[in-house]
Amino acid sequence: MYRVLIIDDEPLARRGVAALLGDQVDMQVVGECGDGYEAASRIRECGPDLIFLDIQMPGMSGFDVLRQIPRENLPLTIFLTAYDEFAVRAFDIHALDYLLKPIDEERFVDALRHARHALTFHNEGQFERRLRALLTPREHNDEPQRFADRFSIRTGSRLVIVSAQEIEWIEAMGDYAGLHTPQKTHLLRESLNELALRLDPKQFVRVHRSILLNLAHVRTIERTSPGRYLFTLNDGQHYVSGRNYSRQMRELLSNPVGRPQQEPRGKYFSGTSRQ
Repeated sequence: MYRVLIIDDEPLARRGVAALLGDQVDMQVVGECGDGYEAASRIRECGPDLIFLDIQMPGMSGFDVLRQIPRENLPLTIFLTAYDEFAVRAFDIHALDYLLKPIDEERFVDALRHARHALTFHNEGQFERRLRALLTPREHNDEPQRFADRFSIRTGSRLVIVSAQEIEWIEAMGDYAGLHTPQKTHLLRESLNELALRLDPKQFVRVHRSILLNLAHVRTIERTSPGRYLFTLNDGQHYVSGRNYSRQMRELLSNPVGRPQQEPRGKYFSGTSRQ
């Protein structure tokens, strides 16, 4: 059961969100707040998993409320606003989602679907680390990072477990990521940017803004032109890196996986499978 706090200075808006949550058996409304000062206090007291937070409130805005909460205690946040102009700023501070007033029921259900997905990581302790990593410079974050090694994919009434090791490559497909395995392609409801944060960069390398490759399935890497590299997988498929990723490619070639760093390098190398 996920604990939800509704924060909005308009009673009608609060009742509307509460009514939409009424049919959600896994969502428990633990309170409502009519202003930012009360909201900051209630968040610290009851520690909700998810909050619906109005951006424009008298005295203290929704953005100001979140600034009052220690980073390690930040709940997942879905912003409520009557103005689309606030959307970009909402995502700048890593809000989960935002809803425009008056709230569309279908859009509300979609936001809850995102919330449930994120709350899974939250309960496993992963979402907090991802959020802190976004808010804290990498060089000052010494906490060891754990990477995802399997994914749960729902197909109809079945739940399929996909191991990260069996994924050959991953493709951006809108709001989804296509996990390509030798057997089939699985659709995961997560953007490629989000997924890249959860995968071991020593195993998965981003060669294009829409493609991640699993080095365990790469047979050869060959430079074809300045800043461009050709990746050949074990099954013969080819992928060319984008020029924007030339620096990452040079770093990869400077220390191939499974090879000692001092080994001489030619035009290409092979044997990138994990040892």
